[in-house]
Amino acid sequence: MNPVGLLFLLFLLIPLVEIYFLIQVGNIIGAIPTIALVVFTALLGALLLRFQGWVTLQRARMSLAQGQLPAIEMLEGVLLVFAGALLLTPGFFTDTIGFLFLIPPLRKAIIRWFLTKTDLRGGPPGSPPRSGPYTIEGEYRRDDD
Repeated sequence: MNPVGLLFLLFLLIPLVEIYFLIQVGNIIGAIPTIALVVFTALLGALLLRFQGWVTLQRARMSLAQGQLPAIEMLEGVLLVFAGALLLTPGFFTDTIGFLFLIPPLRKAIIRWFLTKTDLRGGPPGSPPRSGPYTIEGEYRRDDD
């Protein structure tokens, strides 16, 4: 399936799943407690996200202080942004996925899986990994005012 079709499917299915769960939970505990629970999970998620973001930022600073590129921490930051968006979206399904992204070992496992499936070194897909330094050919011109 192409990426546009997958995105369309996600934008269609996720709200339907959210509506289903909201109706089911509302039937069990009532409308007002359901709304309160959705607001509570959003607030709790925001607090946990703030803490996780702070911890990730501190680890990135330590990596930089040691002269290392904080690549893993940067990817964790991307997942934390996704977690924040999911936690602020009203609903139980997106909150569950958002809370899963807040679990550090699971977040690191997702990043490791992503790194094994992609080549972030800049070569064309399927090309062998490069070893050692390489030169990028190009042209430039200087435009002075």
